[in-house]
Amino acid sequence: MGVGKSTVGELLAERLGVGYRDTDDDIVAAEGRTVADIFVAEGEPVFRAIEKRAVRAALAEHEGVLALGGGAILDAETRALLADCRVVYLSMDVEEAVKRTGLNAARPLLAINPRKQWRELMEARRHLYEEVATAVVATDGRTPEEVTQAALDALELKEA
Repeated sequence: MGVGKSTVGELLAERLGVGYRDTDDDIVAAEGRTVADIFVAEGEPVFRAIEKRAVRAALAEHEGVLALGGGAILDAETRALLADCRVVYLSMDVEEAVKRTGLNAARPLLAINPRKQWRELMEARRHLYEEVATAVVATDGRTPEEVTQAALDALELKEA
């Protein structure tokens, strides 16, 4: 959350000369409501099922840069689908997350005691992010352009 996946994803797609797609945007378009609204109204298990379908569809239909929500990798089938893809895990520490997002209540998984919940989420997820990642790129203290270049370098990709 707040790591810059949308900004960096768009820059990466532009520099590679390919399309950009975000599964959170796909979900909002299909459901007609925000991710936070789905969480509140339906709960996390319903959202994760919707997210799983969205990721599967996007991986089948899209050949450019694809940004996934932070919890997409919780599903084992999704992780298996990502095994054949080049995946960049954008990492940051909690202090950077506070600077970027304020860890506000608009993020449903961080509504109560945001710093503690962010740390717990990262402890539970980090190994899964690393499992699917082709490359890990730290975003702390870097501009989106610097992160994009680091991702290109890490994946040994050339700009279009």
